[in-house]
Amino acid sequence: MPADDGATRAILDRWIASGGHWTVLAESGDRVTVGLLTCDGGEEMDRVVLGRDELPQGHR
Repeated sequence: MPADDGATRAILDRWIASGGHWTVLAESGDRVTVGLLTCDGGEEMDRVVLGRDELPQGHR
């Protein structure tokens, strides 16, 4: 999968900065599917796929 120059990680960073939660939904090799969850109910609003090394520190 081609690199996205950090765009996907930026989406996750903005989500976290806005108070949203996230969770790892699936892992395949070095790729991780992350669910972007609402801050109040945990409803999944979107998903992103990024490299394991792009996960926030402490979650790799």
